[in-house]
Amino acid sequence: MTDVTHTLHLTVQHPHPGLAIATIVGDVDVHTAPTLRSGALEIISHGHPRLVLDLAQVGFCDSAGLSAIIGIWHAAQEAGGSLSLAAVPDRLMRMLSMTGVDSLLPVHATATDVTDNPPASAKR
Repeated sequence: MTDVTHTLHLTVQHPHPGLAIATIVGDVDVHTAPTLRSGALEIISHGHPRLVLDLAQVGFCDSAGLSAIIGIWHAAQEAGGSLSLAAVPDRLMRMLSMTGVDSLLPVHATATDVTDNPPASAKR
């Protein structure tokens, strides 16, 4: 039997002006997706409209998690920013591909790939 914890931890780094990297630890499911969504929306509303979700430590993501990611993408777009994903687990990458969401969101191998190559607007 698999132990399921209904906790999600989100830590944030600000490597460049307007850019935030949120590292997600835990499963993103019907119980924790609201935490992810509210945390990401708070980051965006505090002046970091370019957001990267580092998913390297996410073990599971269900349709509620996918819905949260899409909602975060919409919020980032409305704020004049963007959403990127980093270190996407294979199972989630298949879900993104099957739903076509991978064509909307840039996916990077690691969060470092984003910070090492920020958009021109971040190199001030």
